[in-house]
Amino acid sequence: MSTLPPLPPTSPPPAAGGGKPVDAAKRILPPNPKAAAFVALGFVAVLYLVELLDVILPGEFTHGGILSREASSLDGILWAPLLHANWSHLFSNTVPVLVFSFLAMAAGIGRFAVVTAIIWLVSGLGVWLVGPSGAYTVGASGLAFGWLAYLLVRGLFHRSLAQIAVAVVLLGIWSGMLWGLLPGNPGISWQGHLFGALAGILAAWLTSRGERVKSPKIEPTTPGNLGM
Repeated sequence: MSTLPPLPPTSPPPAAGGGKPVDAAKRILPPNPKAAAFVALGFVAVLYLVELLDVILPGEFTHGGILSREASSLDGILWAPLLHANWSHLFSNTVPVLVFSFLAMAAGIGRFAVVTAIIWLVSGLGVWLVGPSGAYTVGASGLAFGWLAYLLVRGLFHRSLAQIAVAVVLLGIWSGMLWGLLPGNPGISWQGHLFGALAGILAAWLTSRGERVKSPKIEPTTPGNLGM
């Protein structure tokens, strides 16, 4: 038998410059702002390109959106966030999509992709289940509401005062968006907004839970028997 002295406790690697370690889950801004800005601008550029093609080419792209409770329209869940009813609809979504998507990349582009996929699918499925009959639902506002909700609640799950403070600022600036969660505005899919927001909360919970599972607990080591 052999007995070894206890190993020194491990600690997270120090941040660049010798400061305190940076907890990726509690970041406010993306670790690579240029890459995040490129992704956000690239996504918006795709939205504008799709709308331009809708104007130029024959046919109606909005018919590729979500037609609620129609089995043939299930694929519309994939396409609806890329489509818009007109330029005005797209313009109204542009700034929220740019700002919220950029900030949602604070934990990295990979985490952002997971969060976006959850919002995209859950909000689309919600619209397909309870959306208005006989009308196509399109637009990226479901994503915008999802990213905003994700940003609003992630600080609570991560116990980050800085993220909560940012959430308060965002809520103050875009508080008018909350009216979009309520029925009564003709031509506006409150279902898409509501399910987008719920999906954002779900994404924040799932990703924070995954981070807690991945983070190993550091326990003090004591001398022990390693072998015979």
